[in-house]
Amino acid sequence: MIILGIDPGYDRLGIAIIEKPLKGKEIVLYSDCFQTSSKDDIYERFRQIGTEIVRILEHFKPDTLAIETLFMSTNQKTGMRVSEARGIIIHEAIKKHIPVFEYSPGQIKMAVTGDGTSDKVRMIKMVHLLVSVPKKKAHDDEYDAIAVALTCAAHTKT
Repeated sequence: MIILGIDPGYDRLGIAIIEKPLKGKEIVLYSDCFQTSSKDDIYERFRQIGTEIVRILEHFKPDTLAIETLFMSTNQKTGMRVSEARGIIIHEAIKKHIPVFEYSPGQIKMAVTGDGTSDKVRMIKMVHLLVSVPKKKAHDDEYDAIAVALTCAAHTKT
């Protein structure tokens, strides 16, 4: 099973593709932090996100999309924009008949570390223990996307 994990955003979008084999541990096939420029207007940024998601879907042909639910921060405008970006991502997956699974930050932390209140440092450490992460310097959003995909793998039968 191939899982596309997404840590949604419109500034930075964490993307991970993992393979869940019938036996053995998951394998990271691809991970990245896709960034849009704050110099572009929001609609251009949404277009770029849609284009990147279509590229990923067509290249890796995932069996499922796992995406983090929206965590509302104090900035409602940012929360709304992230929500709109999530809509674009989910729409592109649904157009290709890819099932969508959503996980809250607490569910992701629980699945990866066994503690729903874990911090970023512990999450990253556990991701490294669970899967081999490519040797490049990864952004937090990338680790979050891997964690989302791992959560889906833990909750899904092959």
